[in-house]
Amino acid sequence: MEQLLKDAERIKSLEIQGATDVALSAIDFLSNYAKRLKCPDISSCIDSLYKARDILVETRSTEPAMKNGLKYIMSKLEKQRDDCCVEDIPKIIEGHKNEYYDMLQNSKKRIAEIGARRIPAAGRDFIAMTHCHSTLVTAIFVEAKRQGKNFKVINTETQPRLQGRKTAQELLDAGIEVIHVVDSAMRWAVKHFEVDLILIGADSITSEGTVLNKIGSRLLALVAHEENIPFYVASTLLKYNPETNLGILEKIEMRDPKEIWVNAPKEIEILNPAFETVRRRYIDGLITEAGIFASSHVPNYFAKVYPDMVE
Repeated sequence: MEQLLKDAERIKSLEIQGATDVALSAIDFLSNYAKRLKCPDISSCIDSLYKARDILVETRSTEPAMKNGLKYIMSKLEKQRDDCCVEDIPKIIEGHKNEYYDMLQNSKKRIAEIGARRIPAAGRDFIAMTHCHSTLVTAIFVEAKRQGKNFKVINTETQPRLQGRKTAQELLDAGIEVIHVVDSAMRWAVKHFEVDLILIGADSITSEGTVLNKIGSRLLALVAHEENIPFYVASTLLKYNPETNLGILEKIEMRDPKEIWVNAPKEIEILNPAFETVRRRYIDGLITEAGIFASSHVPNYFAKVYPDMVE
């Protein structure tokens, strides 16, 4: 358990960032924990695994891709508990971990293929814009570049942890021209460079089609709405939170004020919300492994593509 707590802290402390990377790390941590377990019987072993799952889930309040992965593994294990012995559990967990890993990787590849089609093959230089860091958004741009398409990407620095720098470096490594701007220059950049398309990732999607993503995402959506620019969100369906269908609201994670100001005056209150909502009315389309559609259709597509995760 001590090692699991250390692993969980890596997620909680933001050493591990990005919804996909968090999900992959969490299921790997659970699998490794299962290999270290010493239990007298199936029931006690599964109870210990549920406790480990809860510890990992509590590291982040807005990570449905992680929650869905852990839920998938444990539900699969529950269905096999009567047909296995204690010694089989690590292997079973490892197998289902690999299944979920393949789901995420296959969805990423499919999303990259579909999303790249939104960037034209010819004509004048195409300008896209993004915010924060999303492995799916990067994959779309890299795939478009691989296809020989000519475009530039404007990306924001993304305060306070500057995840935009990671996006910029990945795009530069792929040979894509990047224009890097401060967050507060969003609207100026859109107008000044005549942006053709805005594309962001997602950390969570609710049953109503609301997207939660890095703070600043709604501001960019409003700019897109004001300037009549197509605004897309790239996300695997695995980031859908089924609990929101039962009325449970997604929480906005508040992070350490020291990320914003170290040694700030004691008299000042500093708020550091990590995410914000983008309503479906501002989203032209959700780019997923199942295709592009209105974000409000997510529950139906989720049930269709991943029936094993629907209770």
